[in-house]
Amino acid sequence: MRDREHILRLMEWLNGARMLYNYIWIGGLFYDLPVGFEERCREFVTYLRPKLTELQQLVIENEIFVKRTANVGVLPLPVAINYGCTGPVLRGSGLRYDLRRVDGYSVYTELEFDIPIGKGTMGAVGDCWDRNQVRVQECYESLRIVEQCLDQLLGDYRRTRDYDPQAVVPKKIRPKAMNFYARAESAKGELGFFFRTNGKSDVPVPFLLFPQPVGYWRDQ
Repeated sequence: MRDREHILRLMEWLNGARMLYNYIWIGGLFYDLPVGFEERCREFVTYLRPKLTELQQLVIENEIFVKRTANVGVLPLPVAINYGCTGPVLRGSGLRYDLRRVDGYSVYTELEFDIPIGKGTMGAVGDCWDRNQVRVQECYESLRIVEQCLDQLLGDYRRTRDYDPQAVVPKKIRPKAMNFYARAESAKGELGFFFRTNGKSDVPVPFLLFPQPVGYWRDQ
């Protein structure tokens, strides 16, 4: 809880909210980073890395935890695919599939990070232990990503408060197709958005938006 509080305070400093951030908007972010955020964030990354190692040793590798999760709730890869599982659940079953690599959107093509998968280290591939292990390893990879982004921000970086941020965002969205689907990798898996336009070739305007949460296909 103490480490979680550090994260919540950083996010509250960033946008004024502890839980419901609404910070990522179409075209970028709601507002630029506050002055000094990069340094505070790097300090927290340095602080958190040994805490993750401690968590790995005290919980994930704990004998009692292993007995209660290894060979329990095994989700074979074909079953996971048929159920429409995505994210760490799918990777826990052994498939190295991550939209940040598959689609290569945003700046992820410029970053170096691994994609952890379940390997059946303590039991069967795709068991509860594998899924927990994948999530912990992804925390390490997230720290790598944050550090690389901070390295770029601390270089030749101009804050949006130095110019009009709306200058780089179009006033209206002009979809190229009548129906299109956009997706991104979230903490729990694939987060998608389905758009439909009015069908007019001269002035296409999106009028329908359907968000697809991570568990949408699984719940059908």
